[in-house]
Amino acid sequence: MGNLIAWIVLGLLAGAIAKAIYPGTQGGGILATMLLGIVGSFVGGALFSLITTGTLAFSTTAPFSIGGLIVAIIGAIIAIWLWGLFTRRAA
Repeated sequence: MGNLIAWIVLGLLAGAIAKAIYPGTQGGGILATMLLGIVGSFVGGALFSLITTGTLAFSTTAPFSIGGLIVAIIGAIIAIWLWGLFTRRAA
């Protein structure tokens, strides 16, 4: 249970930082920010695994480390970008 709470906190932090960095305005409130941050953590972890090991593994980065936070932020920015593409097509 503690690990789940740690991922929610890391996802919230990464999502908020990614929204602040990403240009333009994005919709969604705190829940969308948290979900995109958590998704971004998984995306960032998978990309980091692909770059470092050469294999695509859907795993998470270590929570509450600087490296884990940076990878989660990069992943959250990618998730926000993909979400923007998806919502623009639907509209």
